[in-house]
Amino acid sequence: MMNTREHLIHMAGQIFRNFASKGEAAAVEATAEHILLYWDPHMKAQALEMLDDPDVELPEPVPAVFEKLRVAA
Repeated sequence: MMNTREHLIHMAGQIFRNFASKGEAAAVEATAEHILLYWDPHMKAQALEMLDDPDVELPEPVPAVFEKLRVAA
């Protein structure tokens, strides 16, 4: 069973894969926009916490997506 952090990482990856046909840069942008629109504030805050936590390994392209969230916040 996934913990909350693992679940958020997994969901971000799934969203990215839905947009992957747009190309990587556009998919990162679209994924970040989707998260901004549909994730609740607590989920977005956890995403940014993971980005800053050196003990959390984020698979590509999740760090780029979460970094876009930081810029938009």
